[in-house]
Amino acid sequence: MICVSELTKTYGRTVAVDNISFEIPPGQIVGYLGPNGAGKSTTVKMLVGMLQPTRGQIVVAGCDSQTDNIELKRRIGYVPEDAILYETLTPIEYLQLVGQLYHMTEKSIAEKTDDFLQVFQLTRAAHQRISSLSKGMRQKVLIISALLHNPDVLFLDEPFSNLDVSTVTLMKKILQDLAGIGKTVLYCTHILDVAENICHRVLILNRGKIVADGSLDELRELAHRTSLEEIFARMTEADEVGVKSAGIIQTMTEHRDDRYIP
Repeated sequence: MICVSELTKTYGRTVAVDNISFEIPPGQIVGYLGPNGAGKSTTVKMLVGMLQPTRGQIVVAGCDSQTDNIELKRRIGYVPEDAILYETLTPIEYLQLVGQLYHMTEKSIAEKTDDFLQVFQLTRAAHQRISSLSKGMRQKVLIISALLHNPDVLFLDEPFSNLDVSTVTLMKKILQDLAGIGKTVLYCTHILDVAENICHRVLILNRGKIVADGSLDELRELAHRTSLEEIFARMTEADEVGVKSAGIIQTMTEHRDDRYIP
């Protein structure tokens, strides 16, 4: 369902994504993990057709990103990390707009919108301006907009930001059920415990390169670690936390005379 071959993205001399290749079949939830600046969001933006790769090939749901970009967008749902919503619209109006862009019928838009708003507990806010909604409520609207047209593939970049515990629990179940009916999910996150609970497979990106790819059991054996947090630290060279913390504490406390005393 997702096929990436020798994908590279450069900005001048900076290599953001460095010759990565992977395939994700239908019915699989894959966690795409990595430290800040590793290239995760850049990868996803190329996969959804927002960025052109410097080199490489992308095929999503049978659509080549270079030649079938519009059809690709029809087949996917995308929750970006930093989304901009039309804040003067209400959730109802925004979701109607999204449905129309996907050429859904008015009846389908209305029925699905009502169902989604009820499930995500947004019915009372349905006619409020998005500008007046909390961050968590806006995130719910964004998630609904990605699910509304029944996409074959979901790209989720930190989708649980600002969500309450009950909504996170609901979303975890929704993603598992979507995978159960053959949907493909690529899930970028820093919340490792969620990835550990719902992902069938994990890709770890570091400095633009894939440094690990496998199920949690496979990665545990490879890294000789038990938790995803430990595996992540081992694979991204971030397992010297104690040493780094000690250095910060020393820096904070060694110049006591610098403190302001009124």
